[in-house]
Amino acid sequence: MISLILGAGIALLISFLGTPLFIKLLVKRSYGQFVREDGPTSHHTKRGTPTMGGAVIVVAVLVAYFLTHLFASLVRQEPSGPTASGLLLLFLMTGMGFVGFLDDFRKIRQKQSLGLTAWQKIVLQAIVGITFAVLALQFANEKGLTPASTQISFIRDIPWLDFAFFGPVVGALLFVLWANLIVTAGTNGVNLTDGLDGLATGASILVSSAYVLMGIWQTNQACGSSRAIGNVCYEVRDPMDLALLAAILCGALVGFLWWNTSPARIFMGDTGSLALGGAIAAFAILSRTELLLVILAGLFVIISASVIIQVVYFKLSGGKRVFLMAPLQHHFELKGWQEVTVVVRFWIIAGLCVAVALGIFYAEWLVGL
Repeated sequence: MISLILGAGIALLISFLGTPLFIKLLVKRSYGQFVREDGPTSHHTKRGTPTMGGAVIVVAVLVAYFLTHLFASLVRQEPSGPTASGLLLLFLMTGMGFVGFLDDFRKIRQKQSLGLTAWQKIVLQAIVGITFAVLALQFANEKGLTPASTQISFIRDIPWLDFAFFGPVVGALLFVLWANLIVTAGTNGVNLTDGLDGLATGASILVSSAYVLMGIWQTNQACGSSRAIGNVCYEVRDPMDLALLAAILCGALVGFLWWNTSPARIFMGDTGSLALGGAIAAFAILSRTELLLVILAGLFVIISASVIIQVVYFKLSGGKRVFLMAPLQHHFELKGWQEVTVVVRFWIIAGLCVAVALGIFYAEWLVGL
């Protein structure tokens, strides 16, 4: 528990103190945001605001994670160090963040709102996602647990939904496709939500906080643990390290939100949204809560669904629209809601989704006793 508090504190300080320094660097180099012309007119005032702030979040998480483990080994003399699950999550987060950085940097260099082409993004994200998925099935611990499983999970692995039924090779390939579907959904969900000051940051804090609680609970109720009650237990490879990373990510996001809240002095950009989406997807896969993520990250799902509905209906109806503008947050802006009002109300929705997901997570354990 001390490590969780320490890690979150280090990440918060790095993010809080490092973000204004990064803002000065970006302003000095004139690395500002380019706003889409078809967006709400109120957003035109944001043109030129420094972007790529997600780089600070990623750096804060990386530094805080390794410093916390260094503290645990040197000061507290704990034998454990970085785990396979922790390193894999950092790999996916950093890899997706790098793809986002390339996209942001190209936008800045070309002075337009379009960065990498769709195919360039797909290929780069696929490379990172496939590598993550393949590695996640390796590195079994002394109990034979690997960071990920070929079984589809809800609150734990579902034995009768196992890709391995089709054979080890086909099962592994199907898992890679499944994992990349989750990663793609996660990155797109956060990316689409990142349209208003602080919206994606605040929602990500709530989702990450849930993984702190679930990681701690999975540690206490781990199969084989003396603290486990009854026959209900969790088979997750490194739940406490995942809880540590979730706490660290929360700290980094809180520090960044200070500068990202309305009126934002910096945007996270695709660097941040893709990194956060990758991290959230990794939490779901590595903690065996893949399907629960649909409820837990409900706000991201709703906003992504609004875009899908808008596009499909537009094509089927010959140009008609369901919403004034998609993603959904811009629809309410055009309805006359103030930006801060939209953000706070969407945070409430995100919080309710997290609360429902945590309730289901705990209720499943109670029912199983």
